[in-house]
Amino acid sequence: MSAQVDTDKANESCVGPSSEEAGKAEACAGCPNAAACASGAGRVEDPTPALVQDALRGVKHVILVLSGKGGVGKSTVSCQLAMALASKGQAVGLLDIDICGPSVPRMLGLRGRGVHRSSPGLSP
Repeated sequence: MSAQVDTDKANESCVGPSSEEAGKAEACAGCPNAAACASGAGRVEDPTPALVQDALRGVKHVILVLSGKGGVGKSTVSCQLAMALASKGQAVGLLDIDICGPSVPRMLGLRGRGVHRSSPGLSP
């Protein structure tokens, strides 16, 4: 298992996990990340952006429905837009990232249905 760098727990004078001095500098003394930083874990490029880009390669359009206020109908607009596009034969995916209580499953009659998690990702 590789070491993970938790930047939230770093010392205030942290030199940064990508620095050549990471884990070795005087400022690293007593930091819970010192060993992980010294191992070079912070200099390893995160593969996630490339994986996401590859997974979305076939996506032609992305529509974001966003508001800084709750209760304004974002989920309603998203569902109606998705249904309208689907009714015209478009392939549609809808991602609800409402952390306070996703209402899209309720609006689409999908309550209680789980998401299948597998190595390639998530699927309904």
